[in-house]
Amino acid sequence: MNKYAFRKYNKNYKKLFLQEKVKLGKILGFLKNIEHVGSTSILGLGGKGIIDIIIAASKNRIKIIKKKMEEAGYEFREVASTKDRIFFRRDYKYRNITRRVHIHLVEIGSKDYREHICFRDYLRINPQIVKEYADVKKQAVKLAKGDGEFYRKYKNKFIADITKKALKYFRK
Repeated sequence: MNKYAFRKYNKNYKKLFLQEKVKLGKILGFLKNIEHVGSTSILGLGGKGIIDIIIAASKNRIKIIKKKMEEAGYEFREVASTKDRIFFRRDYKYRNITRRVHIHLVEIGSKDYREHICFRDYLRINPQIVKEYADVKKQAVKLAKGDGEFYRKYKNKFIADITKKALKYFRK
């Protein structure tokens, strides 16, 4: 799977998220606080085609959820995690294409949670910024030539600037 390629937005992203949300709900016993984030959650925004999902839970439930996710076959990625975020991934076959899902497990109300949700919501109401972000992502893919670290670093300033504006806009 060449994940560092820019793909056009696919109307099936929402459906893929909802299918994954139902799976997660069965594993975790709840559907609340399971949110679609990342590029695939923004209508019209292209990207790598990875379905990013954030799960927010109380601090005392994080370890339980992590264990359930691992037991259900989600791959815990320690290197991709920060001290405040637990990260999983899982690949699926969908219409003969490998689809990747990234799960970000965070404490509800945490900085990570607020930033993800505000960034997403701000893009959803600002089509011009969506276009600018698509351009940044296309350039990142072109320059990175498959180097994931370069790809992420290239986008970081744009994401940080928009996140700052989004947090201020939503006052969170």
